[in-house]
Amino acid sequence: MTAGDGSLPLALTIGEPAGIGPELAAMAFLRREELGLPPFVLIGGGEIVAERARACRLGELELVRVEAGSLSAAASLFQTSFPVLELASPSGPSIAGKTDTAQAGLVTGSIEAAVRLTLAGELSGVVTNPICKETLYAAGFRYPGHTEYLGALASDHLGHAVHPVMMLAGADLRVVPVTVHIPLNAVPDALSTDLIVETVEIVVRDLRSRFGVDAPRIAVAGLNPHAGEGGTIGREDVETVAPAIAQLQAKGFDVRGPLPADTMFHARARSGYDAAVCMYHDQALIPIKTIAFDTGVNVTLGLPFVRTSPDHGTAFDIAGTGKANVASLAEALKMAARLATNQRIPAGASA
Repeated sequence: MTAGDGSLPLALTIGEPAGIGPELAAMAFLRREELGLPPFVLIGGGEIVAERARACRLGELELVRVEAGSLSAAASLFQTSFPVLELASPSGPSIAGKTDTAQAGLVTGSIEAAVRLTLAGELSGVVTNPICKETLYAAGFRYPGHTEYLGALASDHLGHAVHPVMMLAGADLRVVPVTVHIPLNAVPDALSTDLIVETVEIVVRDLRSRFGVDAPRIAVAGLNPHAGEGGTIGREDVETVAPAIAQLQAKGFDVRGPLPADTMFHARARSGYDAAVCMYHDQALIPIKTIAFDTGVNVTLGLPFVRTSPDHGTAFDIAGTGKANVASLAEALKMAARLATNQRIPAGASA
């Protein structure tokens, strides 16, 4: 079996132990039949999840330990028991809503193991629970976020640089920010024609190879209000964005823009494209979180493995209450299973 084999279970990371990830993992397993979820293996933190399930009165979890080298058996175990591949974890409890840098190794170790085992062909894809970057930074984590860390792990595996691209996907909208976790005032300098071209090429390739969109239509937002009004409200759209679109069109891509971002996301506009490529984080994420806050899925494109995640954070304010909504995690699990089944790129190929 190869990386991304859709017949294999998925990896589900523990995420930030103090956040809602543990109770979401428990909810997903306990409601697996009702939600129609594919089999998954929790990577690290089984006792944390079981204790959170008890504390939230979700029910008792019957954990079953699985080991690397025999993870394919987890698919049948999943019918009755919650498969967990345990990792070394710090002594002491995890308290809902209270972060602890001592848990950082479990968080990053869960991600690393999920990626490694998926690339080894033991699991079909990676689904990540939310992390708390501030806590990880305090423990020495050097990446801006999940996406960049996954890109580094993929680069180490392949032996060359990988450009991970964040996509947020809902039922009728997919959005991609060209720049991600940087200050707004750094966006103009970070943008380049080459970066926009590379991002769109990755989006188109993955829409074809994993999402089954044979002829992707891409709408590209301008950076400035009204897409710069012909250069009268900033020159970036004329000098950086428009040349990228021209290059992409010359290569045969179905790309339009730069378009005013304030008119790109109403229902009629959304029907005219398969993905919207935006210039910065909030330009992309505000519309998707407005339209599909509980059901949106974070998908990382450009990787040699499938990765999805719920489109929300750690929600410390409700962690441990049982009030978290499992819908986005459920959609992330189901989308990961579909993408792993659909993907047409060979395992280990540059993506």
